[in-house]
Amino acid sequence: MIRPEALAALRRWREVILAVILAGAGLWLALGGGPVLLGAGLALVGLAAAWALSAWRRLRFAQDIAAPGLVEVIEGEVRYYGQSIGGAVSLSDFVELRLVNLRSRRLWRLKQRDGQALLIPVDAAGAAALYDGFTSLPGLDMAAVLAALAQSAPAEGPGLVAGGASEMVVIWHRKGKGLVA
Repeated sequence: MIRPEALAALRRWREVILAVILAGAGLWLALGGGPVLLGAGLALVGLAAAWALSAWRRLRFAQDIAAPGLVEVIEGEVRYYGQSIGGAVSLSDFVELRLVNLRSRRLWRLKQRDGQALLIPVDAAGAAALYDGFTSLPGLDMAAVLAALAQSAPAEGPGLVAGGASEMVVIWHRKGKGLVA
């Protein structure tokens, strides 16, 4: 009865929609009368607004699935299962996060303390879960992450696209002892 495109759009926006419904319930409660209901309703509206903002940012972070592989973020560890490559990195071992453009594909490059790096396609299945994992990194500016993602992908190229620094954008690096800046 519902078109598949409309159902897909509703599924994609479901968290934002639920937050708006919760805000509406909070307004209804606040207008129900009395100072107790007013306070509870306004608190519910504030909670729903924070949830809606977080859901909207997460929605902007998510990409359409177009790359092979699966990403999981479980108990502070990022795992990528690809067709020929994969690996796992603990969020506490991250020292650098980059967005790399390689052969017209955008990849997250997660570098560990020991120098190893894990490449994860931005548009792999489950990559939206990286949003919550990245928010736990100290000092990470999620606005910078979203701005880097908003830039269009480069045209097809043979390897790292010419241009140098703009093609391997450092989004975050861990400050601290032993890290070379």
